[in-house]
Amino acid sequence: MKFLKLIRFQNLLMIALMQCLFHFVFLKNQTQFISLSNLQYVLFVLATVCIAAAGYVINDIMDQEADAVNRPKTVIVNNGIKESTAYIIYIVLNVIGVGLGYYLSNIILKPSFLGFFIITALLLYLYATSLKGIPVIGNIVISLLLSLSVLMVGFFDLFPAMYEGNQTEITYMFSILLDFAVFCFLINFLREVVKDLEDMKGDYNAGYSSLPIVLGQERTKKLLIAFTLVPIACLLYYIKTNFFELTYVLIYSLLFILAPLLLFVFKLWTANKKGEFKNMGNLLKITLLFGILSIAVIQINMYLNAK
Repeated sequence: MKFLKLIRFQNLLMIALMQCLFHFVFLKNQTQFISLSNLQYVLFVLATVCIAAAGYVINDIMDQEADAVNRPKTVIVNNGIKESTAYIIYIVLNVIGVGLGYYLSNIILKPSFLGFFIITALLLYLYATSLKGIPVIGNIVISLLLSLSVLMVGFFDLFPAMYEGNQTEITYMFSILLDFAVFCFLINFLREVVKDLEDMKGDYNAGYSSLPIVLGQERTKKLLIAFTLVPIACLLYYIKTNFFELTYVLIYSLLFILAPLLLFVFKLWTANKKGEFKNMGNLLKITLLFGILSIAVIQINMYLNAK
């Protein structure tokens, strides 16, 4: 149980769910040009999850001082799992992730794609050891890495199968992945800054310079409210452009993605306590989950329209 908490298994399940939905529910029903077999794709998901899990482990190792203040009940390193053991777990997870990445990159005849796994592991280490303490930069990096986990589906599952005759189709499929990647980046960036608001006390004690520490709570809240208008505007445009003929997707998007974002803006305006920021972070996490599940809703709606 301590190990599962250390690697944040709930977050890993969300990443795995997202990647599996793209391959098994969406791409396999939209195109015949897929590079990885089902088993190979499972290994791809496992590689991604291992790299992400290693990132959570090294973050917990480096964040002990701040976590002792921010969330003392959830501290695992040196409180159930020794720091030396945590380092071993970190190394093993990275070796498995990069090793599987090496195998898959050679399977699709794109050995340079191993760089995606190596760069991700390196950036997660840099985030935990230094970037996290730099205002905004750490938030951007960790959000970009989540987006990369979406785009890698296209790099490994679509692009290796592309040739002149299917280039238009593959490019269109990848553009859809890119849309979801942008959505994941925007929502996760909001969530990362909200977590900084929640963790101000511990981060200050640890010497971090997060955005709320530099600007203060009220200014950060105002910036977040303004920034939230970006995903709201993008979502409204996307719904108008793509979902008006998909009734179930339209209703789903309005109720389970747009409505929570509007609720987030309303709640953020009056929030001041640590518990309130935690609840808003959970609200964004749920919104992100609903965004991921929309992949299945879109596919079901398209299937019903085709009948």
